[in-house]
Amino acid sequence: MNIKIHSVKFDADKKLIDYIEAKVGKLMQVADDILTAEVILKIDNSEKNENKIAEVSIDIPHGTDIFARKQSKSFEESVDDATAALRRQLKKFKEKQRG
Repeated sequence: MNIKIHSVKFDADKKLIDYIEAKVGKLMQVADDILTAEVILKIDNSEKNENKIAEVSIDIPHGTDIFARKQSKSFEESVDDATAALRRQLKKFKEKQRG
């Protein structure tokens, strides 16, 4: 799987990039036919504490894209929430394919 990570208006450090690659890579346990994954990291301009946004889009065969966008107080937490949502979506998609 090819993972692309984009950070908007800041540079993500190596530790964060490695963390994202590990988390997104684990989605292969649910669906081993994932072609690409794209992660976009943004910082919301709001005054509240939970301003770190992670948008994760994965491309699987059959022309299907699965997307999750989560916002929290850290990028790690946002990525965790987004990958958990994607895991649920992938399982649901796989069930539909079988049935």
